[in-house]
Amino acid sequence: MPPKTSATLTEAEQRLMEVLWAKGPSTVHQVLQWLPAKPALAYNSVLTTIRILEKKGYVQHSKEGRAHVYIPLVGRQEATRSAVRSLVNRFFQNSHELLVLNVLEDKSITAEELKRLNSLLQESAEQK
Repeated sequence: MPPKTSATLTEAEQRLMEVLWAKGPSTVHQVLQWLPAKPALAYNSVLTTIRILEKKGYVQHSKEGRAHVYIPLVGRQEATRSAVRSLVNRFFQNSHELLVLNVLEDKSITAEELKRLNSLLQESAEQK
């Protein structure tokens, strides 16, 4: 049985999406050129991953001559929200409150980050 396809981005898929979000419509060759040198990826690896992204609905291609140009269909913010929803569903019983409590209990959070979170919570409460 083949492995289940993840609705969210894998690490390899996100690397390619970061290029497409930053550079816009690109061929596989262009994506490969704009990727960081390490870890190096082969052309076929990038092509396979982009095809997976297309099957998932994150990109689509158009033909320009013989080349396929891949265009992101999902923005970074939408992809981020999808990943957070998946995280909340998998680890926090679909409770955003449990996620926030986990973040607040993390000892590595700075006072400045806590202040910003508090401000955002106040703004959100005032809007409702």
